[in-house]
Amino acid sequence: MSYLRVVIVDDHEVVRLGLRALLEDHPRIQVVGEAATADEAVQVVERLRPQVVVMDIRLPGHSGIDACRDITARWPETRVIMLTSYAEDKRLFDAIAAGASGYVLKQIDSDDLVRAIERVGRGEAVLDPTLTPKVLQRVREAEHSRPETAFRVLTERELEILARLAEGKTNREIAQELFLSHKAVRNYVSTVLQKLGMANRTEAAAYAIHHHLDEYLSKD
Repeated sequence: MSYLRVVIVDDHEVVRLGLRALLEDHPRIQVVGEAATADEAVQVVERLRPQVVVMDIRLPGHSGIDACRDITARWPETRVIMLTSYAEDKRLFDAIAAGASGYVLKQIDSDDLVRAIERVGRGEAVLDPTLTPKVLQRVREAEHSRPETAFRVLTERELEILARLAEGKTNREIAQELFLSHKAVRNYVSTVLQKLGMANRTEAAAYAIHHHLDEYLSKD
């Protein structure tokens, strides 16, 4: 029978003992080592090369995220699952950026924890269900902030209007530059505001600057 080789990293001995007892009760998991600090974790992984590291985030000295980043960079075949009491946004996304394959809260049911470790061992990604909305929201925000997404509802002419709004130009100045009537510019401005969901031209100008409209237009 092949075992899933696991290392436990937590600065509390009682937690390590509890996790070891839980995991060793499972026939397909073998706890091959433990560590109490980030530096120890890196040393243990280097020596034992486990398939999965169950890592606490808050450790003395360097954090579990630091250890995760080091381990996944040096031994990408070793997967790290962060086990923490904290559902903080920054720690969650820092852990993902550091290469963690899983992020679960310590309140997780023991059977669910075993399944999460097995899934990570198979190369899957695991996220505590209570944290999924935060990740989805971040993805949506990132997608919305991309210039090709931020301006895709606007026509070429409307982009020209918005670019000039961002420069602080009046309707009369825009009309002169684009050889349009004052009424046409006013209608274009109204359409741009409606499409972007903005209340006024100042908001639209700030939106254009924030999403780097000038860079977007220079690519065309």
